This record gives sequence, structure tokens and C-alpha cells, in this order.
Amino acid sequence: MSVETYNPREFHRQAHDALGNPQIRANFRSAMDGLMDKRRDAFSDQDVERLRDLGANIRRRALAKLPDLLEQLEANCEANGIRVHWATDDDEACRVVRDICDRHGACSVIKGKSMVSEEMHLNEHLEAAGIESLESDLGEYLVQLNEQTPSHIIMPAIHLNTDEISGILHDKTGTERTRDVDTMTAAARSQLRERFMAADVGISGVNFAVAETGTLCLVENEGNGRMTTTVPPVHVAVTGIEKVVEHLRDVPPLYSLLTRSATGQHVTTYLNMISAPRQAGEHDGPEEVHLVLVDNGRSSIYQDDELLDTLRCIRCGACMNHCPVYSRVGGHTYGTTYPGPIGSILMPHLMGLEDTGELPSASSLCGACGEVCPVRIPIPDLLVRLRQEAVGEGRGNVPGAGAKRNKKELAAWKSWQWAATHPGLWRSGLAAAGRFRALMPAKLAPWTDCRTLPRPARTSLHTLIKRRQAQQGGESS
Repeated sequence: MSVETYNPREFHRQAHDALGNPQIRANFRSAMDGLMDKRRDAFSDQDVERLRDLGANIRRRALAKLPDLLEQLEANCEANGIRVHWATDDDEACRVVRDICDRHGACSVIKGKSMVSEEMHLNEHLEAAGIESLESDLGEYLVQLNEQTPSHIIMPAIHLNTDEISGILHDKTGTERTRDVDTMTAAARSQLRERFMAADVGISGVNFAVAETGTLCLVENEGNGRMTTTVPPVHVAVTGIEKVVEHLRDVPPLYSLLTRSATGQHVTTYLNMISAPRQAGEHDGPEEVHLVLVDNGRSSIYQDDELLDTLRCIRCGACMNHCPVYSRVGGHTYGTTYPGPIGSILMPHLMGLEDTGELPSASSLCGACGEVCPVRIPIPDLLVRLRQEAVGEGRGNVPGAGAKRNKKELAAWKSWQWAATHPGLWRSGLAAAGRFRALMPAKLAPWTDCRTLPRPARTSLHTLIKRRQAQQGGESS
């Protein structure tokens, strides 16, 4: 199957193509409706706002103390026997993981679901070094077989329907074609089970890293995360530096918010809590555990008092599930690791506005993402801020600020500003516009591609009011 390459610079073209694909629209519409219903049913009216306040406050507190908490996390992890590594960017993070693999002579790794590893392009890096990297999450496994990237941060293969999944398994693994979900799941599970046993290194993400205890929390439903972190002799966990929380007691409310917001579950099948490698007398678990803390632009976000809120995200995907843009064009349209509303405020920091300048405008600003965010990230406000950064003077705290600044457009707005602050010129201009309204073009930039260009009124409102007042004055006299 030929797989299309997506680019954030081509968002508008890709969105147009997606809107013209009835299969993509049907797949996403069905999935998003189901996820929205499940989230609504999972929260009672009295629970949701209280939990959201608590979750937001926990994340604000953690970010306020982030440098100190990261040092505390490192100290406690090291004391527990977990080796901590720091990575400034994705390239350095990949080198750290590869070096760990090289020290153990690893030829193959098995991966649990991790969006940070996607952000790092870790699979490609390892394969270039001759190390086979296999995804074990069912959705990730399917998109890897299909040579695609995830289209959703929770459900990577949500863009595929049953027939498409059956076709992928048949073409890539020889599985008999079927529409029975249990049969396909069992086939994938049997294919992966041997790979768990043979893998030299297991790689996972981290949902919450607890500074107080040096504990790594991993939330999942399939059991692949537990297999990844216990069966191979070496476990490497990769995470962004923002995932740290202060206390172990902070985990339950965030866990409740994450599972309910993501899949409508009160709890997931598994919550793995990893605090150390295998100890003497224990029968399972890795001999070594490594934690790779990835910055990759997050420190820059941290320095901005407003954009800092981006780092509160717990990666539940609720903003995507409720977004009228994402639900119609899908995740691949964005051309970035993180799609949807959260991707539109995060990826400009990771990739720069030169490449992602279209994404902050890929929103109707309806506010649905902000209304459902479990930790109350003001996503619409941050989208507006990034739009300003994209067309501003390049002085903001975002890479590539000013990338969409257009000199002609700027000159037009400056002219409008000057005319609007000179009443005589403004009135003359309005009178001329009304008089020569027939000469107005039918099209004016992309704005009129789907809108009718309004024409100036023949007579301004002020002029009509003055005429009415003059008439009334004449009648009364």
C-alpha cells in the first residue's frame, strides 16, 4: 500500500483532500461521536468540575516547582536503582536510547505506546542503526505495519475501519481476512507474544513521574505495557520533562481525569507503577531500568508565563475528540506528531512557526477544546496568542515568530489604521466607497473562496441618521 507523506506546511491542501474522502470522514465521525458520549457518561455533573479544578491545580503546582521536582525525581529514581538520563532535544534522546541498546548488544526492541518516542522519531533512528523496533500497542502495531504514523494520541489507528484493519493484517502478516474483532486481536496478540520474549530491550512512555517516590506510572488497557516493562532484561522509559508530579497522592485524581476524558473509563485495565529494577528474590521485572527525560523545546515554553499552560497537558485526547476540525479531517492532515488542538499549540514550539504557522489557524475557536480539557488548559487563548506570534514582529518566545508576517498585508492594515484615525479622510473614503461600489471585485483573497464579498452601502449610517434628524427638525418647525 502506498502511504502518503503529510506536511504541516500543506495543512490546507491536506484538509481539502480529507474532506473529499468520505471514508475518512465516516471513520472519524463515528469514532468521535462514540468517544464524546463515553466521556459524558463517565462524569457526573458534580464530579467533573471539582475534578477539573483539582487536576488543574495539581499540574499548576508541579509546573511552578518543575526545576526542583525534576532534581528530586532524579535523586529518588537513582536511589531506587533507576538510571536517569537528560536529553536536550530529540536527537540527543535517540542517542541515549541507542547507546543503552549498544551497551547490551541489543538487536531488537519492543515498544509500548509512547508519543514522546514518536516525537523523537525513535523507530527510524534505531532501524538506521540496525536495531529492529516493533510497536506492541495494537493500534501502533497496525499503523507501523501500514507504514503510517498515529492519527490520534490515544487511539493511533482510529482512522482505520474494520475492513481496512483486516486487509492490513492479511497483506502484512498473512492473517485470514475476517470482520471479527476478537479474531483479529487474537492473531495480533499471538504474533507479538513471541517478540516480547525475544526482545533485548523494552521501551515505554510515562504518564506520570512521581518526584516524591521516584515512581514511573504507565496507564494502559492491553497489557502490552506491562509486558514491555517486565519481560525484556532492560527497560527504557522516555518522557517529556513536564510529566513530573510532586506527590504520589497527586496520581489518583489525574488518573481518574485521564481515563474518563480519554476513553470514558473510570479505570483502565492496567496501571503500572515502576519504582526500581528487579530486586533479589523477585521472579520478574527487568535487570535495569533507565529513565530518559526529554526537553526538546519544553524549557522554552516554560519561560513564557502564558504559553506555560501548554505543559499542563496529560495527553488524554479529549480536545481532539470534541474538535469540529479534527473530527472532520483526521490527525494525519496536521502532518505533525501531535495533531488536533493540543498539537496546534505544542508543535509550533517543537518545530517552529516556519513549518507549523498554519496550525494555530486550523481552528474555528469554538472553545470546545477548552471546555473539555481535564486540566483547564485555555487552548483557544493560546491559539490566538500563537496566531499573533506568527504575524508579529518576531519578538515572541516561540521559534519562528513572525514567519507569517506579510509586508503587503501589514501596509494595508497600517493604512487602514491611519485613515481610521483621521475623521475627514475616513468620511471621504466611505463616501467614495459607496459611490463606486459597483467597481468592487467579486473576489478578494482566499477569504472570498467560500464567502460573498460584502459591498459598501450606497449611503452610510451616519448620513442616513443626519438626514432623518434634518427631516424631523423640518417637520417639527
